[in-house]
Amino acid sequence: MSNTKQTELIGQKKNFNYWWERIGTLLIFFLLFIVIAIISPAESNFLSLNNIINILYQSADKIVIGLGVFFAILIGGIDLSIGSVMALTGIWMGMMMNAGVPVFAAILAGSLLGGALLGAINGALVNLTRVHAFIITLGTQWIFRGVVMIISNARSISGFPQEFKQVVNFRIGNLLPTAVVIALALAAILWFVTTKMKVGRNIYAFGGNPEAAWFSGININLHRLIVFVISGICSGIGGLIITAKTGAAEPLAGSSYETFAIAAAVIGGTSFFGGKGKVWSVVVGGLIIGLINNGLNMMRVDTFYQQVVMGILIIAAVTMDTLFLRKKKS
Repeated sequence: MSNTKQTELIGQKKNFNYWWERIGTLLIFFLLFIVIAIISPAESNFLSLNNIINILYQSADKIVIGLGVFFAILIGGIDLSIGSVMALTGIWMGMMMNAGVPVFAAILAGSLLGGALLGAINGALVNLTRVHAFIITLGTQWIFRGVVMIISNARSISGFPQEFKQVVNFRIGNLLPTAVVIALALAAILWFVTTKMKVGRNIYAFGGNPEAAWFSGININLHRLIVFVISGICSGIGGLIITAKTGAAEPLAGSSYETFAIAAAVIGGTSFFGGKGKVWSVVVGGLIIGLINNGLNMMRVDTFYQQVVMGILIIAAVTMDTLFLRKKKS
């Protein structure tokens, strides 16, 4: 093969990788949307405006928790305690509101500060023990869930003020639920952090090459702590959304939600090898999950099959990431 043809072939591979990394997730979303629109029953009104809004509404909590685990994966870690943090912050908010604490104060203390505290515990344990985040968060997943069961006596908490439910269920212009606005606003803030702030650039450097980041003067322990605090806050906001959606704080809330979070991140192109990923791609990853759940529900497919689809998508996304990494190295 001539040098010219080799150059052309390499250029084609680079072009494919270049465009796949930038629009691959969006392409998957539109392809899935078209396929589901074609095969869904006509009476389901899949393409109606109300259903499109419903997809966004169903995706809001997946987007939020996906953004949290995105940061953990970005540094080559993971956060498996997401679902338990969602449940615990939800229980805290419910207990405070039932004790007479104003709604806004309960949200601030339970969802935001509570999530930040639990995330800080995860980050501090990883820093102190030097054990991989997989093991630490696997352990805290059970610890936090156990605390939920203890303080709630394994019972749901309800009877919240109507204004609490409206935090995520109110429709702006009688159309767009505030849950969607919360998710997009959080994404915009985290996009700003990752692209415009030094801490964001340091997190990417940390994930890309921890040793080089350390030698360049980046405080690894501090940035690892920051990452898990962000993950905890996102989980707390996710707990707020699902608690307000259902109108009750359930002890088993958030069970298996770590799967949704990981799926949103990796389908969105976040590399398990660290240092690669984009906030808005994770948003699209969350939308893909909401789209799949909505479409399969429209077709009255059992939820067990939805779990199969989620598993296939995770395996496919990580496999493609691995293949692209090998091509870059070759």
